[in-house]
Amino acid sequence: MFTSQCSMQTSSFQESIDVEDKDADFDNEDIGYNPKIQLNYYTIYLYQGTRSEAAADANVAWSLRRTDSTASTSEEDFSLTLVDSSLPSEAEPELRCYISRRLSKGALLGGMGNIATVELSVPEVAVGCYCCLLEQERSPEQPDADGNGHLDKYVQGLQSSLQTPELVNLESEIRPYLSMWYEESVMHIHRVVQMVQGDLSFLLHAALNHKHVVVTNSDERTKADVARFIKAASLQGLIQEDSTSASLCKTFSEEALTDLVIDCSTSPPTLINTVSNRFCNDWIQAFLNAAERCNPFLLRQILENFKLKAIQDMNSLKRFIRQAESSHYALFRCCQFLQSCGNGDVLLQNARAEHSNMPEACSIICVLDEFLSEQQAQG
Repeated sequence: MFTSQCSMQTSSFQESIDVEDKDADFDNEDIGYNPKIQLNYYTIYLYQGTRSEAAADANVAWSLRRTDSTASTSEEDFSLTLVDSSLPSEAEPELRCYISRRLSKGALLGGMGNIATVELSVPEVAVGCYCCLLEQERSPEQPDADGNGHLDKYVQGLQSSLQTPELVNLESEIRPYLSMWYEESVMHIHRVVQMVQGDLSFLLHAALNHKHVVVTNSDERTKADVARFIKAASLQGLIQEDSTSASLCKTFSEEALTDLVIDCSTSPPTLINTVSNRFCNDWIQAFLNAAERCNPFLLRQILENFKLKAIQDMNSLKRFIRQAESSHYALFRCCQFLQSCGNGDVLLQNARAEHSNMPEACSIICVLDEFLSEQQAQG
């Protein structure tokens, strides 16, 4: 089964794909949220692989549904049959052609969502399309896909509903579920940024530093939004760990780390036990600008770019540490790098976790830690 969600933005969705510089000018257009514009559509297709017995069996149950809306060619070993869609009738075939091209190139993997800009015949300016191929059965060894986080998990929540013959639950379960995908899976980052505003750097730092965040005096949705934001901003699972080192998500410095508390009894919320650094502070304005223009997809891409920059700096530090084991100049470069990047405390903690069983690297990290502490005391 193949499901696709399309979000219509009055601003260009391509910005959320192409943004590379956190300091880019996001205010060059006067674009805002228009509640009269439908912000989301959905489409469900039956994906039949000609070499798949499971797909062939499934096709029996679907043979009476919309068989005139099937895309297949002699060169393809699959077909797509339209099951249900909220897209305008002229736009659906265009979406189906786009998905078919992606499938024929092997660009869509089962259970892992894909986001892209798509040209469709709809009245809005741009279309951001999320596509996900749902497999009838998953291997027990297959890990949960986290390519697009909660979006993937939200769509996978359709698995049981889509197994019903002839989709008798289309009106009662599937359509209401899919109609909420944008609100449930995309808007949480926007809500968190709007809630904490300039205090966002404390959440970003907590996520990078594997610090526990507690939300008090709030509803369950707010707690879930913050938890998902922290997970999306975390580097857990994205930094390559040495085989002998402890997991980053379980490793902390020797000092006790106090929870970051978000008290929602006040407006705006009060944050307690706050810690940040220059690196996290530098990203605040990009988030606030995108939130002001109500562009959640852009917010998500900014968040991904934030993590990418942190990973790049982490890899640079790891390379300098390896070089410093045999070069005093490389150790000097390490010190310079930590001083200039603005994220030295986070990078050193992650490096300490990844090199915990490497005595030479640990001794270098101790020297770097002392250097950074002296710089912070002087500054």
